[in-house]
Amino acid sequence: MSIRLERLNYRYSPGTAYEKYALRNISLEIPHGEFVGIIGHTGSGKSTLIQHLNGLLKATDGKLYYNDENIYEEGYDMRKLRSKVGLVFQYPEYQLFEADVISDVCFGPKNQGLSPEECKARAVEALELVGLKEKYYKSSPFELSGGQKRRVAIAGVLAMRPQVLVLDEPTAGLDPKGRDDILEQIAFLHKQGDMTVILVSHSMEDIARYADRIIVMDDGEVMYNDEPKKVFAHYKELEKVGLAAPQVTYIMHDLKEKGFDVDTEITTVEEAADEIMRVLEKRK
Repeated sequence: MSIRLERLNYRYSPGTAYEKYALRNISLEIPHGEFVGIIGHTGSGKSTLIQHLNGLLKATDGKLYYNDENIYEEGYDMRKLRSKVGLVFQYPEYQLFEADVISDVCFGPKNQGLSPEECKARAVEALELVGLKEKYYKSSPFELSGGQKRRVAIAGVLAMRPQVLVLDEPTAGLDPKGRDDILEQIAFLHKQGDMTVILVSHSMEDIARYADRIIVMDDGEVMYNDEPKKVFAHYKELEKVGLAAPQVTYIMHDLKEKGFDVDTEITTVEEAADEIMRVLEKRK
């Protein structure tokens, strides 16, 4: 169930004086089961890119394949695509609208034509997956905390049993604990659910910790597309386009400059701790 983009372009206001490329010549493939991080400064094309993945936006030209089918072919079932590629927008709690949590999560399965019994079963399953306690099921979603609202919004997408989960800044505005809880839950879903996860984030630490591969967007184009260690090795180039590497990357380079024989491709705190201990033991 891979996603493949071939020379995809998207222009705002084509054919007018205000025409502007939001995406330019994007060619990518995301195999099933991968955890992909997408980073880029504001206006780089991140959100525009992910809105193409479930057909919310249609490319000006180019091709987009889901499971080897071109979604732009005449007669393609876009509704079916959107049940397979679930998109969670930034601040998804603004999309909550039902009287209680369970009804809100049932909305997607209901639109898929499932029976009330199956909708409820799907909703309960999804809420359990995101770790929301049963005591909240009949609560108004507007009475929940920010982190709980995010869980409900993600559950609403999971209830449709997508094979691809796309999340646009799912931790924006949350406190550190809420952010960690949501990201751990997403990582758990990825490992347990045989699911592709595509995560847009401004946090280099989060991307380095969870993603198998990073796509860096800059001015509507793909700047880098590689594993985290290799992408963050270009930290000076990333700084030029308003990005940075994880703080650990800078620490390891500083240690290297001071004569410590450390691996400068380290990107997580856990890896850095192990590497520093290794070098210190070696120096004894």
